[in-house]
Amino acid sequence: MTASMRAGTLETLDLGTVFDVFRKGRLPANAPELVDQVFGKEGERGCLVVSGANGIVGAGKTMQLASRLEPFGVPVVALDFAGAPDGLGRQHPGLVRTFGRERASRIMENTVRLSYDGKRLPAQLKGLRPRFLLEAIPEILEAKRAHYEVFRQAFPGIEIRSVTSGFPSSKLGVGIAHPAFPHEVNKVWEVVEEEPSAVTQLLWALGLTPIPVSDHWSFVLDVLFCGTTLAALRIHQASNMPYWKIDKHVRSLLGPNPLRAHDVIGAKGADFLTWSCLHHLSREYGALFEPTPDLEERKDTGQEWYPPKHLRPLVDWPPQESELSEFRTRLLGPLFQMTALLLHERRSHLSHINSIGELCAQFRRGVLSMIRGLGRETALEIVRDYHRLHPQAKGAGGWHPGAFGDMDSPSWRQLYVNAEHDGKVGIVSIGRERYNGDVDAELNRAIDWLQGAKIERVIVSGDFHLSGQMVGADIADFFPALESAEEGLRLSTAWSRTARRLNDDFRVSVGFVGGKRCLGGSLELLMHCHYLVARSEAELGMPEVTLPVVPGMEGCHWPFRKASPDQWPRLLDLLLTGSPVRAGAATGWLVDYAGPLEDALAAAWQIATEGRRGLARRKLRAGGLKGMRLTDGGGHGPGGPAVLAARKAILDCVRESCAKPLPEALLVQARLCADFMGSDLCRKGGIGAERAKATA
Repeated sequence: MTASMRAGTLETLDLGTVFDVFRKGRLPANAPELVDQVFGKEGERGCLVVSGANGIVGAGKTMQLASRLEPFGVPVVALDFAGAPDGLGRQHPGLVRTFGRERASRIMENTVRLSYDGKRLPAQLKGLRPRFLLEAIPEILEAKRAHYEVFRQAFPGIEIRSVTSGFPSSKLGVGIAHPAFPHEVNKVWEVVEEEPSAVTQLLWALGLTPIPVSDHWSFVLDVLFCGTTLAALRIHQASNMPYWKIDKHVRSLLGPNPLRAHDVIGAKGADFLTWSCLHHLSREYGALFEPTPDLEERKDTGQEWYPPKHLRPLVDWPPQESELSEFRTRLLGPLFQMTALLLHERRSHLSHINSIGELCAQFRRGVLSMIRGLGRETALEIVRDYHRLHPQAKGAGGWHPGAFGDMDSPSWRQLYVNAEHDGKVGIVSIGRERYNGDVDAELNRAIDWLQGAKIERVIVSGDFHLSGQMVGADIADFFPALESAEEGLRLSTAWSRTARRLNDDFRVSVGFVGGKRCLGGSLELLMHCHYLVARSEAELGMPEVTLPVVPGMEGCHWPFRKASPDQWPRLLDLLLTGSPVRAGAATGWLVDYAGPLEDALAAAWQIATEGRRGLARRKLRAGGLKGMRLTDGGGHGPGGPAVLAARKAILDCVRESCAKPLPEALLVQARLCADFMGSDLCRKGGIGAERAKATA
C-alpha cells in the first residue's frame, strides 16, 4: 500500500503511478502493443487519416505523428481539398533538420496525399484500411459533424478525434485530441474522452504529452490563451495603447506575446479560432468572454495585428506607475477570474491546469503558481478591482471566488513536485523541466513529508509525464541576480542547501535520469544523491559556460569530491566546453549505473530497496581536495570574450571551492556564482538577452 502527497498526473491516463514504474521496472504502456490495438497487427495495419492536413494544425500534426508511426509501418493519409496550399511541403525542412535527409524521406514516403471534394471520400482510401481519423478541418460545427458521418458510413467503427480548439465532445459527437500551441512543435494534447483510451495511451507511449481535460467549451488552454488575448484587446479598447506596446507589457508580466503569436501562426486562421472560442464562451458564461469589436472585424479580414514592415516609434514614452497598475489589473483580473472558472468546473488536475499555461501558452509561471505566490486575498482583490473597471464581467455566473478557498491543500501546494512511499522507499517526482523557486520550495516540502513518515531511502526522478527531460535552471529566476549580488548569493545558497538534503537527510538516495537529457542545475541536483542512475543514451551536460554563468548548485566541486583524481579532467571538460556526454560514457566518474531504460529502472529500485551487489557507493570527500593542478590550457574550444571569461570564472570556482572543506565550499561557490552573475559579461550574455526580451 502506498501513500502520496497528491494524486499523480500519470493516474489521469490510467497508467498507474511513478512508484509503480520503479517497483515494476518498466513503463506502464508499450508502443508496439498499443499500435497493434489501434491500427491492427503487423501485416494488417490500417492507416491514420488526417483530414485538413494542409492547414497549420493538420500539417504539423501529420508530420509529428508520421515521424513516430513510420517505424511501426502505419501509413499516414494526408487528406485535404484539391488545390489547398501545400502545408505539408513546408514541414519537410523541419523534418530534415530533426531526423536527417534519409529518415525525412522515409517519413514523407510513408505519407500518402489524397484529395477530395468534402462530400465523397477518394476510392484509394478503402485499400489503406483507415482505423483512426484525426479531423483538422475548419471550426464549423455542422461541417465537422457531416465530415464524421461520411467517414462512419464508409468505415464503421473507425476511431475519430477532433483537434478542435473549442467545441465540446458532446456537441461534436466524437472525442477530442486538441494539439496545443505552437502546433508544429508542442507535444501537449488536450484530450476529452469518457475514460483513457488506447489512442491516448499510444500518444503517451510515442513520447507525446496527452493531458485529460473535462468536456467544457474551449477546455483549458484556449480559456487561458484566448482569455489573455482578449484582456490585451480590452486594454487597447480602454486606453488606445498600440498593440505592440500591449504585447510588450504582457510579455513583461506573463511571458507571451498574444497578438504577435496570432500573426506568427497566421492571423486569418488564428483570429477566427480565438474569436470562435470567445464567442461560444460568451454565450455560455457572459461578458467575461465577449469578443471586442476589433477581433470581430479581423476574424473576417485576416488583417495582422502588427502591420507589414512594422516599425516602433523612435520615442516611446514610458507609462506612469498608475497606468501600469491599471494595465496589471486589466490583464490579471480577467485571467484570474477565468482560472477560477476552470477550478470551479474541475476542468483538469491542478498540475495540468498550471502546466498547460507554461508548456503551451508560454507563461513564465503557471497561472496557479502565480495565484499561489500572490496569495488568495491579493488575487481576489485584483479581480474585484477589475470588476470596478469592467463591471459586466462579474455577472452571468462567471465569477467563482470560492474556487481559491483551498490553497493550503496538497494539490495547490505541490503543483510541480509529488512524493510517494510504501513505508520503506520514497519516490520524489518532479513535473517541471526547468528548476525554479517554486520547484525548490515544493521539493523541500516533499522531503519534509517523507521524513515525517520516517522514510530513509528515496529515488528522485522526473514524473514520466509533464517533464520528459530535465534541462536545468529556469533562467527567469536569475533576472534579479543580474542587478543584486545579494539575490544571486541567496538563490545559489538556498538551492544548494536543498540539493544537499538529498545527501544528508536519507540513508540511501538515488537520482534517476529517464529522459533524453539532464542538464545544468537539474544534473547538479541529482548528482547530490548517493547514486546517479541513467538510461545509457541520456545526454548529461553542464552548459552554463555558454550562457555564460558559473554553476550555482555546487557543480564546480561536488562531482570532483566523488570522482577519482584521474577523472577530474573529464569533469573539467564538461564544465569548460558545455558539451554533453552520453550517460553510458560517464559511468564511474559522473554516473554510477547506465543501461537500457528497463535495466536502469530495475537498478534504481534495487539500490533503493536492498543495495546492488558489486556497485559500491562512491565516497564523498568532505575535506579540501589535494593535488588539483587543473588548467584550461586553451584546449576547450573557441569562444568570444564572454565564454572565455566564464571559463576562467568556472576554473577559479573549481579551484577555490574544491580547496575548501565541504561546509565552507557551498558559500564559496555561491559567492563566486553571484559575483559573475552581477558582471557586465553575464548581463550582456544569454541571460541578459532573455531578460531584455522579457522587459523590452
